[in-house]
Amino acid sequence: MKSVKISLNSIDKVKAFVNEVTKFSTDFDLVSGRYVIDAKSIMGIFSLDLSKPIDLNIHNEESVDSILNALAPYIVE
Repeated sequence: MKSVKISLNSIDKVKAFVNEVTKFSTDFDLVSGRYVIDAKSIMGIFSLDLSKPIDLNIHNEESVDSILNALAPYIVE
């Protein structure tokens, strides 16, 4: 499992992010505090506090590089 911090601070970013992660058959979790939701669930994402970066857990070791390249616009350091 790979974990990165992402920022989804606008409605357009959330929609584009969900479109990107649904292209992969991998499981993705978003973790904000004690809440863990499916990153492919747009309604779930809107239930989180999006004012600060949140953790994205990628449950795939083989194609993690291509996933990180596709999600690069959302990743914050």
